Amino acid sequence: MDPKGWRLKLNDGHSIPVLGFGTYAPEEVPKSKATEATELAIDAGFRHIDCAHLYNNEKEVGQAIRSKIEDGTVKREDIFYTSKLWVTFLQPQLVQPALERSLKNLQLDYVDLYIIHSPVALKPGEELLPKDEHGKLMFDTVDLCATWEAMEKCKDAGLTKSIGVSNFNRRQLEMILNKPGLKYKPVCNQVECHPYLTQRKLLDFCKSKDIVLVAYSALGTQRLKQWVDQSSPVLLEDPVLCAMAKKYQRTPALIALRYQLQRGVVVLAKSYNEKRIKENVQVFEFQLTSEDVKVLDDLNRNLRYFSAQISEVCEGELEQEVHSISDNHLHFSGPA
Repeated sequence: MDPKGWRLKLNDGHSIPVLGFGTYAPEEVPKSKATEATELAIDAGFRHIDCAHLYNNEKEVGQAIRSKIEDGTVKREDIFYTSKLWVTFLQPQLVQPALERSLKNLQLDYVDLYIIHSPVALKPGEELLPKDEHGKLMFDTVDLCATWEAMEKCKDAGLTKSIGVSNFNRRQLEMILNKPGLKYKPVCNQVECHPYLTQRKLLDFCKSKDIVLVAYSALGTQRLKQWVDQSSPVLLEDPVLCAMAKKYQRTPALIALRYQLQRGVVVLAKSYNEKRIKENVQVFEFQLTSEDVKVLDDLNRNLRYFSAQISEVCEGELEQEVHSISDNHLHFSGPA
């Protein structure tokens, strides 16, 4: 199937391409690589580009999108661009200025989707991870319902076509859905999701509320030491996944991506490698049997790759994408 044509309808009438290109890269990767990789992704057929203020590369990603528009590869309306509101901007008065900053960096008039990156707020300011004199993260108290009202105003102002959330659990979603005077429901919830963390309960709840689940880390993780327990199993080396890849004559990565699509989940594929970028679009060229989908369901072990002690984070610079912060740990996804 043509990847440009496979979309899911959102609850606000817009639609989202089911395969997205993730643009995050560690700090040591030159920012110019984001431009190069995004151009390669668009040439390969990706039309959904996922980025964020946190990634510190929206200028470069925006440059790639504009370049592909200028050379006639795509029109602006062909591209579905997602940005994210970082957790230091959750105070209502900071929401629209944060989006306007992203738009200025991108040099675009609007984004297609703007989502709250995490439900847990940090102290407002320019620091991505503000810390006190003892090296402890400085949290903030925010009414997420008020934050959501500010998100709704961004949609009404035409700065974003759709609005959603990331790393929200069921309770946090219900808080928004049950808000008096709710104007727009979140169209999506982006969370860590893969065969070792299938998020079945959260997926079922989101489907019941007409909210699309978007999977990040669908292929596992880069396994950076400061974020990931090095003893955790490597998803793409799983014997069941590898056997299935051999059966379908595909890579384990393609099996993991295709699994999400057949569950009705929008899936993000992150790679700066040209060969793998092109390969990931092949997810539309085959189909898993329902029996094999069930086999992959059974791999679930509720394993979250992205979890690290705050003390470890505070010892170094931000080198990996932080999604959600709570209690005394960093969590990259709320409990389902």
